[in-house]
This record gives sequence, C-alpha cells and structure tokens, in this order.
Amino acid sequence: MTFVHRFSILLFLVVLALPSVCAANQATIFIYHRFDENRYPSTNISSDNFTAHLQYLKDSGRPVTTLSQIINRLTSGQKIVERPVVLSVDDAFDSFLEVAMPLLRRYGYPVTLFVNTDGVGGPGYLDWNQLRRLVREGVTIGNHTATHDYLLERKEGEGAAGWAKRVKTDILRAQDAFEQELGLRPDLFAYPYGEFSPELAAIVRELGFRAAVAQQSGVVHAGSDLYALPRFPMGGPYASLESFQSKAAMHPFVVKVLEPETPVLTGATPPRLKFEVDPQVYELDRLQGFVQGQNSLVFDNSGLAQGVISVVAEKTLSGRRNKYTLTVPLRDGAGWAWFSQPWFRPSGSSD
Repeated sequence: MTFVHRFSILLFLVVLALPSVCAANQATIFIYHRFDENRYPSTNISSDNFTAHLQYLKDSGRPVTTLSQIINRLTSGQKIVERPVVLSVDDAFDSFLEVAMPLLRRYGYPVTLFVNTDGVGGPGYLDWNQLRRLVREGVTIGNHTATHDYLLERKEGEGAAGWAKRVKTDILRAQDAFEQELGLRPDLFAYPYGEFSPELAAIVRELGFRAAVAQQSGVVHAGSDLYALPRFPMGGPYASLESFQSKAAMHPFVVKVLEPETPVLTGATPPRLKFEVDPQVYELDRLQGFVQGQNSLVFDNSGLAQGVISVVAEKTLSGRRNKYTLTVPLRDGAGWAWFSQPWFRPSGSSD
C-alpha cells in the first residue's frame, strides 16, 4: 500500500469518527484539472468520482460559492459563514467542457476556470469561442499566465530585474488576450504548478490581482495570505469520494510561520519549519506530520509553552515540489485542522 493510500484511509477513518461540525469562518477550495482523461492519471478524475463529489455536497447541504465571493468577504472583513466550498479548475482542457460542465449545470454549481492563454485553441484545449460561451454562462475566468511556465525559474544569466520583467510580461500578455477575446481582465490568479515565492506574489499583487491560489493543501480562513491561498488537489489517488469527504471536513490549522521566509529551497539540507500557534485551540499533543517520499518529520516542542513548534524532515526532500502536512484535532471536539507548508526546488538549485 502506498503512502498516498495509507494517508487517505487514515484521514477518512478519522473523519468518520468526528462529531458534527458547526459553521466557522472558513472556506475550502478544491482544484481539478482533467476529467475522464485516463492517460493522465495524476491530474485526472473520473466523471463518476466527480459526480460523487457534487452529490455529496448536495446531500450534506454544504454551500458552493465562487472564489470571488470568498475574496470579497476576506477583503471586507465579513465572516465566511456555513463553511462554503469553492470549485476551481486549471488549464481549460477540452474535458472540462465535455465532462465537467454538464455535471456542474445539473447541480447548479459555480466554478472558476484558470486559463493559460497560449494554450487556448491548441490540441486538447478549449478555444476562445468555447470560453466566450462559458463566460456568458457565468463561469469565472482567472489568469494562469500566457505560457504556463515554471515562473520560479531564471534564464541563464538573468538577474532579479530581468526575471521580474519577464514574469510581468507573461502575465500581462495573458491579461491582454483575455481583454481582446473575452472583454474582461481577470482579477484572480493561479500559479502554474502551484509554485510561488514572496517575490512572485509581490508581482501578482503589483499587477492588480485581488488574490492568487496555489496548490498546497489546506483550508482558507480569515488570516490566510490572499496571494498564497491553499487548494486541495483532486486528481489521481486523491480524487476518491472518501478523500473528498475527509478534506471537506477539515478546519484550518491557523499558524504564524516564523521560519523560513520563503518556500523556495536552494540546497539539499531539509528545511526547518518554525511556527507559532494558539495551544488553547488545538490538542497539540496529538499533532501529526507527513512528508512526501520515504521520509518522516521530526518535531521540536521545546517552545510549546510559548506556542512555538519546529518541524524538520529526517532526510532531503524528494522531487521538485514537496510539502510538510500537519493535522491536529480541535480542543472543542469540532473536528480536525490541516495546514501544509509547500517547498519548491527550481532546477539548478544547489548548496
């Protein structure tokens, strides 16, 4: 049994044992990519599973709202009531229109579609006429850049100023295409591959976007960083109904990250995550941690009296993208909370 399957089963069993959860100031965003495209298993979900997700939301009475409405509440200071769910889809593949939209229409649920404009009309992607019809139907369009490049990468010999100019040009070229073809300029952004840094987030903010979503898992709350909003990925082994139910039941594990200042790794040494948390809210003696690959996390609770905890992986993190995932029960018995710290290792990074 793989780590993914063991983790999903554990979460599902934990959620089944929880009491009913009351409304809270939080929202859960899910991200999808492909539908019934079995040749892309890691980012695909079957139409049967997607239908099960939507039916579960209907049966459980969870409201489904737009990302824009959540951002409106976060920026205005209004409470987010009834723990709403947001459905988002990246890349605008053909299968979104062919498979997902008929189901979304059946259930009457809104969706945000993040589009990388250079792909529009290419093999396997929606074209502008199809996107225009979706806009008229009420689908929210977000900017996913023009090129869908790895934005954290720098070209050979490229300095910080040159990198920033290139990234801005990429994002603005997409904005211009949206305006020309759809008559709108999106105010929501999705980082390609979910990769971001403080410098990249600053560019997105500077260009006038109201918020940006990534792909680290977690639950949005009033203190969330508007330019690094978490989303639970629904693809491959994570796309089962059990996985969806367990993620939908989660609360935010609200932490203040003290170290490091960036999720971007520049060496092989396992990164240390140091954060501050309110020990009155969570049962920190039951805090659990997970890391991808054949690896495990080590906790330093020596600062727990002050609400400070440090976490580090035992071994070097595998892959270009990794994360530390932390789960913990709430003291009031209302459920479990979740936080993920993403890590990104651009190519060419070294000690």
